[in-house]
Amino acid sequence: MPFKFNADGTIAIDGEKKLPIFIHPNGTEAPFDADTTLGTITRLNGEAKTHREAKEAAEQRLKSFDGIEDGVAALAALNTVKSLSSGELKTAAQVKEIQDAAAKTAQEQVAAQAKASATQLQELTAQLDKRTNELNTHMIGGGFASSKLLTDDKHPSRLAIPTEMAKAYFGSHFKVEDGKMVPYDAAGNKIFSPTRPGEVADFDEGLAQLVAACPFKDQILKGSGASGGGAHGGNGGGAGAKQISRAQFEAMGVQDRAAAMKGGVTVAG
Repeated sequence: MPFKFNADGTIAIDGEKKLPIFIHPNGTEAPFDADTTLGTITRLNGEAKTHREAKEAAEQRLKSFDGIEDGVAALAALNTVKSLSSGELKTAAQVKEIQDAAAKTAQEQVAAQAKASATQLQELTAQLDKRTNELNTHMIGGGFASSKLLTDDKHPSRLAIPTEMAKAYFGSHFKVEDGKMVPYDAAGNKIFSPTRPGEVADFDEGLAQLVAACPFKDQILKGSGASGGGAHGGNGGGAGAKQISRAQFEAMGVQDRAAAMKGGVTVAG
């Protein structure tokens, strides 16, 4: 559970900053500043847009070479026309010499420009991909951090697993498209809202449907399995079922937690 709650069930508020208190996976507590998080998302959006525009400009410059199959011949012809239009009619040998020199220079310049543009395009593409991945990761992580399925004890589909584990297992089912998070099922199809026909599900609607389709949903829904005050470590709750304490579970790495849940382990408390 990412937010700290008071004994009466309300979210604990930091006394100095007047912000809700967020509990990190390592157990440390810190005020959660939604405005700062939104500002970070806005900044990353701006950086992604800047890199995308620079990439498009580089691609546009490369288009100036479209339609010229033989750049050397084209430049040589232009040079000949210039010589004739200036009234300095050259002999065939002189024109050929000028053509060769101009062609060599033009060829070198075109090759250098094409190489520089290709390199710049590659760098801009890498930077844009990096910024896009950072933005997507930040937005999806924020979706899990604020999800009612992970923060609201009264939610009917409340999960009994930490936020980081839920993100590690279900995070790959969310993609950021046009600035919005879109959930996908295991078959790669978009998940649609059960209450808004024809519209894509919002984050919590998508997560709820992913949990419902999860093969071990009974182990991750709060209050399911053998968890509770009367549960004990070791085997319990049913034939072959295993149960561990909350402390043992939180001491595991994310991959170990996922493997444990797949194996039918339940968490006490």
